[in-house]
Parts: sequence; C-alpha cells; structure tokens
Amino acid sequence: MKLKAFFTRIILCFTCLSVMSCVTNLKSSETINAFIDQMVAKHKFERSELIELFENVEIKQDILKRIASPSEGMPWYKYRKIFLTEARILAGVQFWRDNESSLAAAERQYGVPPEIIIAIIGVETSFGKNTGNHRVIDALSTLAFAYPPRSNFFSSELENYLLLCRVEHIQPTAPLGSYAGAMGMPQFMPSSFRAYAVDFDNDNRRDIWHNNGDVIASIANYFAKHHWQAGQPVAVPVTARGENYKSVLNSDLKPNLRLAELESLNLIISRQLPLDSKVKLLSFEQAQGEELWAGLDNFYVITRYNHSPLYAMAVYQLSLSILNKKGSFP
Repeated sequence: MKLKAFFTRIILCFTCLSVMSCVTNLKSSETINAFIDQMVAKHKFERSELIELFENVEIKQDILKRIASPSEGMPWYKYRKIFLTEARILAGVQFWRDNESSLAAAERQYGVPPEIIIAIIGVETSFGKNTGNHRVIDALSTLAFAYPPRSNFFSSELENYLLLCRVEHIQPTAPLGSYAGAMGMPQFMPSSFRAYAVDFDNDNRRDIWHNNGDVIASIANYFAKHHWQAGQPVAVPVTARGENYKSVLNSDLKPNLRLAELESLNLIISRQLPLDSKVKLLSFEQAQGEELWAGLDNFYVITRYNHSPLYAMAVYQLSLSILNKKGSFP
C-alpha cells in the first residue's frame, strides 16, 4: 500500500468508527510525517526506510474495536472462569516440570517464585499458545495514528518498537503480537522489552518468543525491578461486619491502609500479618454479592504488569492452583 493510500485509510477510520469521537479534521499525513521526522532527528533512522516501512502498514479496524472493550471490564466471577481452568493449571504444572532448572535459577537470581512466573505466562498466552496474530507494527501504528485517546502512549511504544528492532536485528514487519502490540510469551510491550527483557542463556539475543529461559528471566526481572518482596504474602481474604469498609474502596491500587485501620472499619483479616503491613482493600464481584481481599505490596507489583486488580487476582489464584496441583503429583 502506498503512503498516500495509508493516509487515506486512516482518515476513513476516523470518520467511520463509532469507538472514536469525530476527528476528521486531523491531518493524518502530518501526524505520520511528524513521527518520521522525530525518528530521523532523535534516533538517526533513515527517512526513506521509514517511508517504505509505513507504506506497508495497515490500519486495522478490528483492533480499534478490541481496544474499546477489554476483558477487564467484565465482573470477577466471569473473568476468573477464563483463566482458572483445569487445563491451564495442568499446563502450568507441565511447564514447571519442563523448565525446572531455569525457574530455579531465576528464583535464585531475582527472588520471584516459579508459580508466579508460570501464572503470568499462563494468563498472558496460555504458555505460548496465544501470542497474538496481529503484526506488531500494524497494531502499534493503528493505535498511535488512529486512536486519539491513547495516541501518545502508543506513539511512544511504536518508537520503542522500532528501536528494539534495530538493536535486536528484527525485521519490523515480522513479529506478531496482540491487538495492543504486546509481544511474545510474556506479552511485553516494546518499552518493557527494552527495559526488562533478559538474555538468560547468553546467546546474544533476548528472545521472548521462543526461548523459555529468556521468557522466565525477563518476567522475573520485571517483577524484581518493581520491588517484588521474596517470601512475602500477596493477598489475603477479608471478612466485613457492616458496610463501613465501602468508604475506603477506590480505584487506586497502592496499599494505603494499616492493619489498625482495617479493624476500625470492622474488617477481619484471615491471617496474621506483620503489624507494620500496609494493605489495599479490594472488592471482587461475585454472582451473589462481593468478595473482599487485602492486597499487599506483592499484589501491587503484579498490577504493575497489568493495571487491573482482576488480572492480578487471576495471576495469584492461578499460581496457587498450579503450586497445589504440582504438590499433589508424585
């Protein structure tokens, strides 16, 4: 597709998609040219190569529809059923057995337990089965140039993607990923790849697509850099007497309540924690009523991977199920 046709396609996307407000006055060619100018001036890319690259980029309407309705919008009792399946738990146990040495080495180096690393891979891609079928360059370009609500974020990710492709000697049109441009078994965004991906076997490649050792160490490094606390709890159930607790429920995920504050709200925590612990009170919608949990610092770390309490709880509960299932096998 020629660059002129690329610009025309973006304008059509702006005028026909209900997921976006009207932005027909945006001059798409100027937006893309400005991005190319930035990459040339800031990172010394060849202008002609970028023009040729974007001539082969496609704006995907299905991506724009997907970004408007993420699965994190569903209630917990439905969301949980997607990930807490017997098949996924058994696959997690098998992944542990197949990669025991890499998992043990990563735990020694980074302090992150195997079951958490495995659960991330299980939730993200079902252990590599569902890594995405969109060209990463198409996904990032679609959201950078045709989705104004998050264009700044995805323009930055597109910038990081082109930089990592240059460093890793990857053809930008080759990798496939999610509709949001997340890549490989751990579904790293390009900025996360550049900051946290690890060459664990020292083969001069950070391969998060096919090298399980690199995948395991990259996730462990991500968690360590976000201050995972080895040996500390993740979350504990809470029981409420009355409804005073509702005053502290909000969208912030960082632990902010002392244990004494929980008691003052008539909340009973299910296990003893250090007196200086801080927790975040979380409510999860069940088919009948709600379920309350106290999330600790390690729960918050999981939300740095995906800023959703539903996601973090799915990872945590899947990790426990995998650990328990592995322990029940001879």
